[in-house]
Amino acid sequence: MFSDRQIKEILVSNEIINLDDFNKHSKEAKTLGKRLENYLSEKKIISGDALYENAANYYKVPFINLKNQTIRKDVLLSIPEKIASTHKIIAFDADDKKIKIALSNPEDIEILEFIKKKTGLDVEINLTSPSQINDVIKQYHKSLKAEFDYLSGDKADKLGKVSDDKDLKKLAEDLPVVRIVDTLLEYSVLEGASDIHIEPEEKKVSVRYRVDGVLQNVMVLPKTVQSGIIARIKILSNLKVDEHRLPQDGRFKITTNDYKVSFRVSILPTFDGEKIVMRLLNEKAQTLTLEQLGFQPGPFQIVKRNVAKPNGIILVTGPTGSGKTTTLYTILGILNTPKVNISTIEDPIEYRMEHVNQSQVNSKIGYTFAAGLRAFLRQDPDIIMVGEIRDQETAEIAIHAAMTGHAVLSTIHTNDAATTMPRLAEMGVPTFLIGSTMNLIVAQRLVRKICTGCIQSYNLGEEEIKELEKQLDIDSILNTLEKEKSIMDAKKGLKNLLFYRGKGCKKCNNSGYKGRIGIYEILENSEEISSIILRNGSASELKKEALSKGMLMMVEDGFIKAKNGVTTLEEILRVTKE
Repeated sequence: MFSDRQIKEILVSNEIINLDDFNKHSKEAKTLGKRLENYLSEKKIISGDALYENAANYYKVPFINLKNQTIRKDVLLSIPEKIASTHKIIAFDADDKKIKIALSNPEDIEILEFIKKKTGLDVEINLTSPSQINDVIKQYHKSLKAEFDYLSGDKADKLGKVSDDKDLKKLAEDLPVVRIVDTLLEYSVLEGASDIHIEPEEKKVSVRYRVDGVLQNVMVLPKTVQSGIIARIKILSNLKVDEHRLPQDGRFKITTNDYKVSFRVSILPTFDGEKIVMRLLNEKAQTLTLEQLGFQPGPFQIVKRNVAKPNGIILVTGPTGSGKTTTLYTILGILNTPKVNISTIEDPIEYRMEHVNQSQVNSKIGYTFAAGLRAFLRQDPDIIMVGEIRDQETAEIAIHAAMTGHAVLSTIHTNDAATTMPRLAEMGVPTFLIGSTMNLIVAQRLVRKICTGCIQSYNLGEEEIKELEKQLDIDSILNTLEKEKSIMDAKKGLKNLLFYRGKGCKKCNNSGYKGRIGIYEILENSEEISSIILRNGSASELKKEALSKGMLMMVEDGFIKAKNGVTTLEEILRVTKE
């Protein structure tokens, strides 16, 4: 919709209303808490279409009535639905040289550049009202629904009862099946999903995306499309189309002008058919800086100090999907200079990095993390990254590498920083080796960030405060917040503190969240920590010592970010509960 400034310029310059009347209507709309455009329409001062016809005159572009337009499907789909609905823009005609688009805000220059780049055609602008664009947007769903109906109609029995490999291969090349799979993949990239779940049920097939770490329903497909979709994804991933009883793993890549995404495919036989999970790895993703990861000032200096050390181990720990690999790649990005030789062994290689020798684990031929590590030590490395320490052999080779003058980066699965060193000892690694080679342990989780388009502040109610006090040591957290200068006085409690949440808007699909950031717990080795490890001390002893040296706990880091309007208290509780 137009801003108040735009409406003022359009209506006053076209002499629809005078300035005094405009100011009166603008004031009334604000008093009622309504958008000016909606208010003018409701009061019948000017209809939506009439406003946009006058806007076309003001901006000197043609006005187009889309109500009677027949839009070719290929033209409509040249602009993805997500972009069409967000920017209120529709492609309605095209030829070899130009594409005609209808939009409701001619000042949205960036989107015009995007379409020109995406299509490679000259863009001809036409103006229309948002209501007309919304009507056309429904055609995206209609076209997809028509294809589902195609598969659910007369051909349903035939498609549902494919019997041999040839039938499945033919079905995988069927145009509606190809279109459904392409749409699911395209939507997932545009939504910023990290995973796609295609789940067969008794009478339907559910599709869910994991966006910002949380699964959300996308669509429900008829059961009849199940065989076609599975066959199509198997062919894309170079898997056996006729194998339905065993799990299979594969991968494929999609490259366009806008993105380059690898899909890691896992297929698992279930009672109602084969379930597919695809992990999306954006190969054009930019490596972040340490500042962008979200460390607090104190922990940031600790990480920076330890990254600069020429030998020793840095371990990053946390559950699957907590951003460990991103943290490791960020550190590698800092260390990656022409003066050093970096080798990595990963499972899988998630991001490509220039000047880094990246190697992929292949357990089928015995190329494990341990085997790769042994080979690296004969390759004159300075820095080694191991995707994950899973067993005693890998742990011992990594620690010996750190002892002999190499910098070693790796991940391990533990709940917090303090339990990491005892876990290595449980694996059978001698405690004197752990104490002398360990530089730093980074424990982390990812929390969703509040959408900046709909952020609002609030105070906690008494019931909410009581609930928080049951779950957490609030006094200790408030003292830490005061020490970190996030609040002035810890004694005042939670009651007067402002926290933030997202109301929900189009920008964030009404979730209130957009994007993610890490919350961290940084444990740096010291003489005291080493002596506790040497005598095989417990995780609680290590934690007590680290806290006495000022270690910021993960939940405290989360509270600071919640207080600063980065995330919500609900998110902190969701990811830190054990």
